Amino acid sequence: MGSMERTVVRCAEGHVFSTASFPLQQLGSGRIGPGRLIRCPRCARLRHAVPVAVAAELEQR
Repeated sequence: MGSMERTVVRCAEGHVFSTASFPLQQLGSGRIGPGRLIRCPRCARLRHAVPVAVAAELEQR
């Protein structure tokens, strides 16, 4: 089994974390957008999360 690619995401509460799975699924013929429901490790709740650019995140800090 190869190494898994990780995606850096930001949840609706603003927490930034990486995840091994961030599926880009489709509903019917159209995409549902870049966001997904994923369990945030910081607030331990299912939250809407979107991918973030790592370089842009580092510039904000």
